[in-house]
Amino acid sequence: MPKKTGLVGGGLAAALVTTLTLALGGCSMETTAPGSARQDAASDAKGSFGPADCRKAKCIALTFDAGPGKDTPELLDILKEKKVHATFFLLGKNHVVKHPDTVRRIQDEGHEVANHTWTHEILTDREPEEIRAELEKTQVAIEKITGKKPRLMRPPQGRTDDTVSEISKELGLSQVLWSATAKDYSTNDSALITKRILDQAGKDGVILLHDIYKGTVPAVPGIIDALRKDGYTFVTVPELMAPAEPVPGTVYRP
Repeated sequence: MPKKTGLVGGGLAAALVTTLTLALGGCSMETTAPGSARQDAASDAKGSFGPADCRKAKCIALTFDAGPGKDTPELLDILKEKKVHATFFLLGKNHVVKHPDTVRRIQDEGHEVANHTWTHEILTDREPEEIRAELEKTQVAIEKITGKKPRLMRPPQGRTDDTVSEISKELGLSQVLWSATAKDYSTNDSALITKRILDQAGKDGVILLHDIYKGTVPAVPGIIDALRKDGYTFVTVPELMAPAEPVPGTVYRP
């Protein structure tokens, strides 16, 4: 089945919805919100809870893309001090393989290690074998360091389609989009980054930041403190949907 135009990552702060099927020129891919997956979980679902049961608590997931980089150890220090677990969508070629100790530390300190492709290619622009290579190379590199293959991936720019979903399913990967982004690739202003996230934050939301840009890591303490003051509990993406577990191939869009 030929690939179709993907979903664009911008403007994803949509209201939570129940599971739906996106029709793509005769193809389809399963899309749901983490909160909806949680609500629809079977009575015997075995997803692991984090610091709170998000069926009752006001939860939000903090996620970081495109690392690890030189500032990631500082970020990990902040998260450790604040007692927050995050989800890291790691790039393979110029990041995972260059910073194996940081990748290992992310895993060891209880964060969710996830896949953000090998070279940040836009997957919807690639042939199936190229899509598979972008994801599989990163899976192998991370497993070599941590002993575990990721179960989550984030497609670059949030662009996905039926072909990407099929290959993700085959590789055991769920796709995770987001509801709040600071567009921190466009500014080093930490105060602006903080404001953008706080303005977009919502219950069962997924925050997208990049730990490779100058203004981002300094903004994290303020983001955590402000959201905690507003009653939020920070969880990883799988914890956000617990007791449901991530389903390979499914697109999770808050």
